[in-house]
Amino acid sequence: MRTILESDARFYYAVGAFTVVVFALALAVLAVVRPGAIGTVELVGLVVGFLLYIVVYAVSLSIYRLADDGA
Repeated sequence: MRTILESDARFYYAVGAFTVVVFALALAVLAVVRPGAIGTVELVGLVVGFLLYIVVYAVSLSIYRLADDGA
């Protein structure tokens, strides 16, 4: 595991993947524990907001990798 996470970019990929897994698990738990607790509008808002976060995260990672390659 340590060799996989030696570079900063790989670590950031791992953090991003972990974030996606935690978000998906949280939605699944919410759906099982309280199925009527969240409506369609709220769910769409959560998912769209999270996807925007992931897009910004991916762009930031791309910029980091480009800056690292150019140095």
